[in-house]
This record gives sequence, structure tokens and C-alpha cells, in this order.
Amino acid sequence: MSGMSDIIQGKRRQLGQAIFLIAVIWFAVAFMIYPLWGVLVQTFYVNGQFSWRAFGKIMTSQRALKSIENSFVLAVVLTFTVNFVGTFLVLITEYFDLKGAKILRLGYISTLAFSGLLIANGWINLYGQEGVITTYLARLFPSLNRGWFVGFPAVLLVMTFSFTSNHLIFLSSAIREVDNNTIDAAKNLGAGQWKILRQVVLPTLKPVFLTLIVMTFAIGLGAFSAPLMVGGKEFQTIAPMILTFSGRPASRDIAALLSVILGISQMILLFSLTLNERKGNYLSTAKTKTRLVKQKINNPYLRVFTNVIAWILFAIYTMPMFFVVLFSFQDTKAIAEQKFSFAHFTLAHYIKILSDVKGYVPLLRSICYAGIAAVASVLFMLLLVRWIMRQKQNAFAQTIEYIYYIPWLVPTIMIALGYILAYDHSSPLLLGQMVVGQQWIVPVAYLVILLPKTLRYLKSAYYSFDHNLEDASRNLGASSFRTFRRIILPALMPVVLALIALNFTLNLAEYNMSTFLYQPNQETIGILIRSNSDPAATVDARAINLVYSVILVVFNVIILYLVYGRGSKKQLQKGGVTEF
Repeated sequence: MSGMSDIIQGKRRQLGQAIFLIAVIWFAVAFMIYPLWGVLVQTFYVNGQFSWRAFGKIMTSQRALKSIENSFVLAVVLTFTVNFVGTFLVLITEYFDLKGAKILRLGYISTLAFSGLLIANGWINLYGQEGVITTYLARLFPSLNRGWFVGFPAVLLVMTFSFTSNHLIFLSSAIREVDNNTIDAAKNLGAGQWKILRQVVLPTLKPVFLTLIVMTFAIGLGAFSAPLMVGGKEFQTIAPMILTFSGRPASRDIAALLSVILGISQMILLFSLTLNERKGNYLSTAKTKTRLVKQKINNPYLRVFTNVIAWILFAIYTMPMFFVVLFSFQDTKAIAEQKFSFAHFTLAHYIKILSDVKGYVPLLRSICYAGIAAVASVLFMLLLVRWIMRQKQNAFAQTIEYIYYIPWLVPTIMIALGYILAYDHSSPLLLGQMVVGQQWIVPVAYLVILLPKTLRYLKSAYYSFDHNLEDASRNLGASSFRTFRRIILPALMPVVLALIALNFTLNLAEYNMSTFLYQPNQETIGILIRSNSDPAATVDARAINLVYSVILVVFNVIILYLVYGRGSKKQLQKGGVTEF
């Protein structure tokens, strides 16, 4: 009887694995491979025959050519500005001994909670045509052009101060692990502190810098929100142009080709990063046991100058969020005049949002979509990673893994465009469904863009798991499912919960995918914030944006505290999150 029971359990296990693999392959084909194939077909095939027509259209379209040029110019310049500012922030908070370093770091890293559309909207509230600072300067200088904050300089400023959080996470982690013995040895040899910084400390961080340079270039190349919101007509990059051209059936092949160009560029960048890793250049390279001791700046003038610059940067980082919170409690008159006054204090905007269906439904919709994608991505990848790890370098399993990295290789807007082009009619792959006119595709799209990162982090977490515990459970007769549920899952739970939280915050105010896929009267928070930030928007719309921004920041702060503030940071690092 025991042998028969084992046979039945074995067949059930095989059937379960077969059903799971069918689902895995179907999902990859339906939501990653076929949509991208649809983009390629739209680009290179006309009436069933190969054609270079899209290239001809690109070459004759000044807007398209200019957007390509702008994207690469922005990517190159951002590589310098972001890395310069980010490195300076890390040095003054982690390497040099400055008073108030913890407060400074808190202000600099606020872009984790106040990011994406929120930070772009925050800068508009300060420096836009009706912004606080612009209004104040216009009173002092009546001839001031109120539309000064637009174009390349505006995009560069917003993105430079929006994406230094990578440095504060990754570079900070690396610099803390610099061996203090090497610094002491250099001092004993008579080297000055600036020579030590240039020739001893910074060279050890070269692998981190190489990775950050690639990451920054990729961010600049795929820039979407900032050029769309503050770029104006004179500075549009590839991503906004894809959105513009995709809305016109006659120009969709141009949108498709632009997305292919952007995708190929992203692939080259990822290949460069992978090649760098294969050479042994990983972010977490330091293995010292001697903790870094913060260095005092010896030159008194330089010390004062550094402190002044540090606090000016603190103001630049915190002012957008500060004024968003401040004016969210002001009535429409104060917001219109951009004058803060306790006499105009009100909770009316919050009451309106939280009590009016039109106000809170988009918020609930975004929370629902982001929550579904966050939980589903982690559960799905838990099962897939578990299966991949059990295959022990099987070629088929590796192929499946590489397929699920596809959303890393191409820009998100290319995937969104692929859904529109491939599923503008009912398809057998979607069981007779279509994307056009359907809202269910939005959370699915959110899920897809989360899968590669979740897969990589969970796979790293599995590597850190003590497999002797799993072997012991099997030897005691526990089934694979029970071993997974009682042994493996509890060990991975800190990483699982942290990834769910981080994935949730990533999509809470998502705009890139949503703007392609949402349906009328089914807007998400990202869509509303973007439309309300338009220069022609009413004061009431601006007030609503302020309230939405504060609510989203509160959500993000709570989640980031749960992830980083209660010991989960170490678990994330063990799980490989700092590996990138």
C-alpha cells in the first residue's frame, strides 16, 4: 500500500509540475514574447512583406530624429551630473565626519518616497509657471519670464536630483565596507587625506561606479515622466515621442521603431553591465573586518564650504516635498496666490478626496492594482525560482529563466505598445480576449515589469538558504510542498515581505505603462497626477495633486520604514538586493 501511495503521489507531483510549466510558458509567450514580436512586425512588415518604410519615416521626421538626439544627450549629461552629485552626497554622509549627517542623509534619500511623477510635480509646484518660487521671484522682478522652468535644463535638474538614491543605497553600502586599515597605512606613509581619497578609497569603488554609470545612462535614455512634464515642446525624448506617435494609427510604425531603438540600446547597456559582472566587478566586493572611521576635513575653509554646500543640497532635495505638504493644507485662494498663511489653513481638500467617490476611487484603484501585482509577482517567482533551483543548471530551466528577464532588456513602454499592437483584436493566446477596451491588462502589465527583479532577488535569497535543512526535512519523510511551506518559506519570509512592499511602492503611482493601457473613466493615480500638473490645470486640480502626493508619500514612508527600519535591510542584503 505504501508503494502504491508513493506512486500516486509521484504522478500527482508530475501532473502538478506539468500544469505549472504550461502556465509559465503560456504567460511568457502571451505577455512577453508575442507582444514584442507584434512591435517588430509593425516595424518591419507592411502587407505581409519586409519593409524599411519605418526607417524612411524616421529619417524624414524631424521630431523623431530630435527625440533620439535629445535622449542620448540627456543620458550622457546625466551620467556626469548624477554621479557627481550622488558621489558627493555619499562622501559627506558616509566618509567625512559632518555634523547632522543623519539628518542630511534622511533629506537626500527622501526621493525614495517622493519619486517619479511625485517629485516632478513637486518641482513644478516650486518652479513652474504658478510655482511658489517663480511667483515670489515674479513679484520681485515683474519682467521675469514665468515659463523659465522648461526644456533641457529643467529636465536635467529634476532627473539629477531624482536618481541619486541609487548612490545612497549601493555606493553607501560599498563605502562602509572600505578597509580602514588601508587608510591608516596611507596616513602612516605621509599621504594627505585628499590623496588618500583619490588614490586609495575611490579606486576600490570602481566596480560600483561602473555599474552606476550604466544604470544612470539607461535611466536617461528611457526618461519619460520628466521630459513629458517639464520638457516642453522644445525638449522631448524618445519615450514621450513613442506615446505621441502610438496614438496615431498612421504613425504607429514610427512609435514601434523608436521603441526598438530604445530596446536595443537598453540591451547593449545590460550586456555591458553583465560583462562587467563576469570580470568580477560586483558591487559588494569589500570583505574587511575593520570598520571605516569617518574622516574629519582638516582644512577649516574647506570644512565650512562643504557644510554650506551640504545644507544647500538638503534644501534642494526637501523643498519640493516640504511645500507640497505645506500647501496641501491651504485653501484654493492661498494655492492660487502661492502665499502660505495659517489663516488659510484647511482640511477641505483631504475631506473632499477621502469622502468623494471621484476622489478616492482612483486611489483605491491604484492601491488595488499595485497590491495585486506586488503579491502575484512574489508568489509567482517563488514557485518559478523553486522549480529552477531544483533543475540544477538544466538548459531548459535556464532558458525559461532568461525569458523572464525580458522585461529588463526592453523599456516598459515597448511592452505596453506591444500589447496594443498585438492584441487590438481577440486572440487565442488570451482565450479570446483583447487588450483594447479592457482594464485587466493594467495590473498584468504592472506584474510583468516586476518579474525580472523579483526573480533575481529571490534566486539570490535561495542561494543563501541552508539546504541542509531541506535535506533533513526530506529524510524525515516530508513532501516537497510541506518542506517548502514549513522550512523554506519561513526562512525566506523577510525577503518575501520586503519585496512585496518594495514592488508595491514601485507601481503605486506608475505612469509609463498606465498611460498606454488605461481606459477612460478608469484612471489611476499616476494618470490623474500627470493631467492635473498641466499648466492649464485649474487651482482645484493642483490642490488635488497636492493631497494625492501627500497620501502617496505617507504610504511610501510607512512601507519603506517596514522594509528598512525594522531589520529587513539586512535580510534584503542577504537576499542579494544590494548585488546590483
